[in-house]
Parts: sequence; C-alpha cells; structure tokens
Amino acid sequence: MKLLTLNCHSWLEENQLNKIRILAEAIKEQSYDVIALQEVSQKLNPENIDGELKHDNFVLFLLEELKQIGVTGYEFVWECAHIGFDIYEEGVALLTKHPVEKTYSFFVTKSSDITNWKARRIVGAKIRYQGKLVRFYSCHLGWWHDEQESYEHQVDSLFSKINEESPFFLMGDFNNDANTRHEGYDYLLSKGVFDAYHLANTKDDGATVVGEIKGWDDNKEDLRIDLILTSTDVEVKSSKVIFNGKHKPVISDHYGIEVEVNL
Repeated sequence: MKLLTLNCHSWLEENQLNKIRILAEAIKEQSYDVIALQEVSQKLNPENIDGELKHDNFVLFLLEELKQIGVTGYEFVWECAHIGFDIYEEGVALLTKHPVEKTYSFFVTKSSDITNWKARRIVGAKIRYQGKLVRFYSCHLGWWHDEQESYEHQVDSLFSKINEESPFFLMGDFNNDANTRHEGYDYLLSKGVFDAYHLANTKDDGATVVGEIKGWDDNKEDLRIDLILTSTDVEVKSSKVIFNGKHKPVISDHYGIEVEVNL
C-alpha cells in the first residue's frame, strides 16, 4: 500500500495550476492508495456546488487534472477547518481509490468556530483494503506552546475520537518537530502509535520544512513535522520525502512524505 501526505499551501503558491499538475502526475505515477492533504482551500465567495464544496476547491482542481491525464476512481472527503487569510475556507482532505465504508469529520480544538484561525478539524475514512478494514485520517494540528488551544488537548481529543477496533493511520502536518524532545512529537508517541519513518527499512532524512514558513517564523532548522503514524507495528518498506526539489519539484512550502507499507 502506498500513502502520501502533503500540506498543499493551496492557492498561496505561485504557478499554482502548474504545481497541481505536478502533484497529479506524481499520483498517476505512484498510484497512491490513500492521500492526505492539508491547507486545502477554496475562496469564501464562490457559490456552493455540492454541500460545502465550491467551484475553486483545490481538490476539485486536482481531480480534474487527474481526469485530464487519465486517472479516475478517487473518492474524497473534505471539510473546512477555519478561515485563512480572511479570504479562504481552509480545510483538510483525504482521497482514496478503495471502497469507503465510513467517513469521519470532527474538531480537536476547544473552538469549532471556523472564524477562529486556530480551530482544527480532522477528516478520515474507513476503507476496505484486501478484505481488511483500515482507517486513515488527515490531520493538521497546532503548536506546542499555544496557550489558547493546548496541543495536549488537541492530541487527547484526537485519540478519544479514534478508539474503534480497526487499525488506523494518522497522516499530516503535526506542527511539532520530531527531533525536539519532550514536546508535541513525544506526546503523540506516548499515545502508543508508531512513526512509519522509524519503522521504514529504507528512508532519507525525513525533513519536510526547510527554513522559515508561516507559523515557523525565524526557523533556521530542517524540521520533520509532516508525519505518517500507525496504530500497529506494520512492515514499512520505505519512507521518503517528495516534492523537495530532488524527488519531484517543490510545489508547496512543505515537502510531502510518501510511505509504502505491507498490510
């Protein structure tokens, strides 16, 4: 099974349509089973076309580009988490090409007011893969030192809502560097999950943010904040960074992570 997670930085990138094309071509090439996307945005003003979806939703543009290059069959779930930059409904999405048995959507912050930019929402899907039921969640959490929206509360809330019996994967931007001890990353692992990066038979340095980006002002380090976590000690064949200028062109202010696992 091939997995991809990427914080898209959607509609804030130069040459956005070309970067959507690069993402679509990578999806066609790798035929990912599940894709988790964060900062998946649409403008506030266009009319809704299906529920909360609007014409300029990043996922719809991606699916149209995939269709243009002959790729169909991906189902998706998207929900708005909060208003970003005063003009975007910024959300999270999960895409899969396998039968979806159930979808999930819930807030993990104290606030569920989308006008509060610190509100954080998770979406997920339970899929059937080779006869097994497996859950996947697209996550975009806050920061460790946030006094208004505690990171511990977000993680506790997340795990309180994913306590079904079937195995799960948490994929996304966790906004805590895996190389920093006694903060958010360690708190995540204290919940009993495994980092696919550490389980991988082959891997690179895993860094997904290099230098300063929004939310990491004045950063000078290479950060591993985009993660794929698993509830079980599965065999992970590989974990590698993508869209970093070495393995595919850069298409966001985050690099992506692709993982291949044996389920």
